[in-house]
Amino acid sequence: MSFDDPILRAGTHCAKWDAMEALFGLSPDEGLAMWVADMEFRPPHVVQQALERMVQHGVYGYFGDDRAYLAAIQWWMKTRHGWEVEPEWIFTTHGLVNGAALCIDTYTQPGDGVILMTPVYHAFSRIIKAAGRTVVECPLVLKGGMAQLDIAAWDPLLTGREKMLILCSPHNPGGRVWTVDELRSVADFCRRHDLILVSDEIHHDLVFPGQTHTVMPNAVPDIADRLVMMTATTKTFNIAGAHIGNVIIPDPQLRKAFANKINAMGISPNSFGMHMATAAYSPEGAVWVDDLMRYLDGNRRLFDDGIARIPGLRSTPLEATYLAWVDFSATGMTPEEFIDRVQTVAKIATNHGTSFGTGGETYLRFNLACPRAQVAEAVDRLTRAFADLQ
Repeated sequence: MSFDDPILRAGTHCAKWDAMEALFGLSPDEGLAMWVADMEFRPPHVVQQALERMVQHGVYGYFGDDRAYLAAIQWWMKTRHGWEVEPEWIFTTHGLVNGAALCIDTYTQPGDGVILMTPVYHAFSRIIKAAGRTVVECPLVLKGGMAQLDIAAWDPLLTGREKMLILCSPHNPGGRVWTVDELRSVADFCRRHDLILVSDEIHHDLVFPGQTHTVMPNAVPDIADRLVMMTATTKTFNIAGAHIGNVIIPDPQLRKAFANKINAMGISPNSFGMHMATAAYSPEGAVWVDDLMRYLDGNRRLFDDGIARIPGLRSTPLEATYLAWVDFSATGMTPEEFIDRVQTVAKIATNHGTSFGTGGETYLRFNLACPRAQVAEAVDRLTRAFADLQ
């Protein structure tokens, strides 16, 4: 399989392409869909084979005997991340937005505060508010154009009603791979304020050459009494439609509370996702991810070089994820003005920075997980759309 091969997704019930006209006024015929965080690539062949075996069998009953599935997760975490996971720690959820929502429901009460390090993945804020909890924003700061922690400034922002912090590691949309020291400082902050730490590490396999991601349990082994880990195959292997994710909880008390919530809500896994995830977490899947990251590194370089040549635009250096975070503040335009140029003139659908919370107001997020020709086309369109600034 070549990552350069274009795949027609319009008309296939694809949120990224089929919702673009309603939300952005761009038809799939003329617009470039660079918003939803899924990739324009087929997953590794081993995942396709798993689905083909299911279809050939032709009976789609309840999934049972999850030993191979759990063993695949254990193998992946040990082999790729140096993290020893016990099978009884693992809960399967319908994706990690669902996993985060279950954590909020399990470990907090209505009216409690949940801390987000903003700007950050927009779904967190949505589910916190929908659950009747309060979003507490602890803004990141920019140093050298990259997001940095500002923990000394966060303490005065808290009221004492905060019960949880959701960490995005690596960070979406900033593309940061947090250092071990930074992870330790987050853990210390959570201890100081008696917070449950939910570490969403859905992007932890999507790390560029030269960068090293450290899973939170390895960075801070003694944080287990308040740590909930979230991981998934979905972002790594482009199988988000499987809606499968893992909440991994080493601490027995935290685990018992989460198990009670899962049971009370009658949640059980989707068999298609179980088979896909088991196949993905394999040596074949590992080779595919390594090839993917080399390809995405080329896309990242092409995009960043193009953006650097457009006065007023600055692309944040990406250490991980395939989501470029572009600052338009130096154009002197209002968000309405630069969004209009990107959507109406360049005809590119992107995520608006305001949806990610405080600090995102002058940004747009571009999905670079597509054939390189589309990245080149996007750069060309943006260059022409902002040609008067040059």
